Amino acid sequence: MNAGALWRLLPFTCVAILLAGPAAADDEARRWLTQMNEAVASGNYQGEFLHLGHGPVEKLRIFHRVKDGHVLERLVSLSSHGREVVRRDAELQCYLPDERTVLVETPPDDRALLGAVPTFDAGVEKNYRVEMAGRERVIGRPSRIVEVMPRDGYRFGYRLWIDEQTKMPLRTDLCDAHGNMLEQVLFTALEVGAVLPDSVFRAEVDASHFSWVRQAASPPRAASPALPWQLLQLPPGFKVSASGEQRLPGSDQPVTHMVVSDGLASVSVFIEGPPAPPRQPVEGQGRVGSAFAYSRFKSGHQITAIGEVPPQTVEYIATGVMPGRATPVPGLTDAPRTQP
Repeated sequence: MNAGALWRLLPFTCVAILLAGPAAADDEARRWLTQMNEAVASGNYQGEFLHLGHGPVEKLRIFHRVKDGHVLERLVSLSSHGREVVRRDAELQCYLPDERTVLVETPPDDRALLGAVPTFDAGVEKNYRVEMAGRERVIGRPSRIVEVMPRDGYRFGYRLWIDEQTKMPLRTDLCDAHGNMLEQVLFTALEVGAVLPDSVFRAEVDASHFSWVRQAASPPRAASPALPWQLLQLPPGFKVSASGEQRLPGSDQPVTHMVVSDGLASVSVFIEGPPAPPRQPVEGQGRVGSAFAYSRFKSGHQITAIGEVPPQTVEYIATGVMPGRATPVPGLTDAPRTQP
C-alpha cells in the first residue's frame, strides 16, 4: 500500500475481539490472539516498523499509551511527506503536510492505529481456520506463529509472529488463500512498558495554516424515496456493520458509506452523486496497495467497493448495490458458499 493509501484507509481497518471454540489445538491459538490484541490495545509501547506491500516500502514510528482510561497514540511516517496521525480516545487527527490539510474524524470503532494487525470477532472461525504454526525468532525475540487462513476464496488470511514475552505482534503477513504473502508489517525496534510523556503525542507538523476538514459521519437516515439503495448479494459471512453519510475531501456532495464485514475482513462501499456538473463515470477494477476496488456507474451514481479482499469479492459486492425498494439489512441473503 502506498503512503497516501495507508493513511486514508486507517479508519476502516479493525473491529473488536472475542474468540471462542471447541478444538484444543485452536484454543492455544485463540489465547495467543487474545493476548496479542490486549497488548496492542491496552499496553504502553513505542517502536518502528516497516510496511511492505504493493508499492514502496514505508517506515513508520508508533507511540501508544493508556493512562487513567484514556488512549493516546501517534503514528508518524518516516519515509515520505511527514504525515502523522494522532489519536486521542475516539478522535483521529490525520496531518497531511503535502496537502496542507488536517482530517479530523471519529471512526465508528475503537481500534489501535497499528491498523494492519487484524482483530477477531466471535464468528471468525466460520470463515477462517485458526491454528498454531510453530516458533521463530523475530528481531532477536522468540515468537509463536499463529495462522488465520480463509476457508474460501472470498477473503485473505493472516500469519502472525507474536512475541512470547510481550505478546506484541512482531510481524504480520497478509496472505492469499494459498498462503502467499501480499503485505507485511515488520517491527524493527520495539520498547514495551516505556514511560511516554505527553510531548511525544504532539504532532511535529506546524498545521497553523492548514485547512482543517472534519469528517464526522452523519447519523444513518432513511434512503431517498426517489432512489433508495439495496444490497442484493453479499459473500458468505459478510454483513453490514455500519452505514451513514460523510463528505470526502474535495467534494461538496454527501457520500453514502456502508461497511460490510465478516468479523475480520471489511469492505467499504461508497455511493456518490449525482455530481454537478456530471463527471466521467469510472468503471472496472482498481488497486490501492493490497486493497482492491471495483467501481461501476448506476442511475447517475458512482458506486465503489474497496477493501483488503480478493478482487472478485469487491466486484461481487459492488454489482449487488442497486437502486430500488429499500430492503432491511437482516433480509440480506448470503451468496452460496462456493469458490469465487
